[in-house]
This record gives sequence, structure tokens and C-alpha cells, in this order.
Amino acid sequence: MGRRWRDGQGTLTVHGERGEVLVPLEIASSYRARTRGLLGRDAVDGALLLTPANSVHTLGMRIPIDVAYLDRHLRIIAVHTMGPGRLGLPRLRSRHVLEAAAGAMAGWGARVGARVVVEPG
Repeated sequence: MGRRWRDGQGTLTVHGERGEVLVPLEIASSYRARTRGLLGRDAVDGALLLTPANSVHTLGMRIPIDVAYLDRHLRIIAVHTMGPGRLGLPRLRSRHVLEAAAGAMAGWGARVGARVVVEPG
């Protein structure tokens, strides 16, 4: 189930404990976009999808973030909140990583086992 998305905007649908929640999404699929990520930002509008990715860091970031690791079926396999200046451990089954403002994912009902859908454009 190899998925290929291009850098750009889209919509994330979280099928979690709060039902179906739609979230504005930024897709970072190129090396440059994934490397830049949320660096230098003071806020996150919705979520950022890093793809492909199995780990993240918050070195040089100004804000704490929620991080969700997704498997190849777009199921959440782990969710963590990371403060600035942290190194996340790689997740072997992770193919994609979602980043959002700290606390946002709980509000969306995004927890381990929840499924997400990515719609570009």
C-alpha cells in the first residue's frame, strides 16, 4: 500500500473516539519540506504530515507538539507530546508522521488504533 503524496495542502480526516473529525493538513513529502517541518513556526494550523517518516525531532522548535506515528494502513500506532529540543525514537512500523499543536490530537480523538484518511488538495 505505498502512498505517494506531493507537498501541498489537503484535509486530514480522523476516525477516532470523537467520530469523524476534519482537520486542515499540510503535506511534506519532499526531502526539503520534511526537513523544514515546523521549524521556525510559533503555531500550527491543523496538522503536518511527514511522509515517508518514522521518527521526528523538535531540535530548534519553539513550541511543544503532538506527534502521531502512522503505519502503512494509516492507523495510529503511537501518540506522544514532545517539547522543544527533543529527539524522538524511530518507530519500526511507522511509515508516516503527523505533527500538530500540543493537545490538538486529544481534541480530535486521535489515539492508538484510530484510522486517518489523507485527501490532498
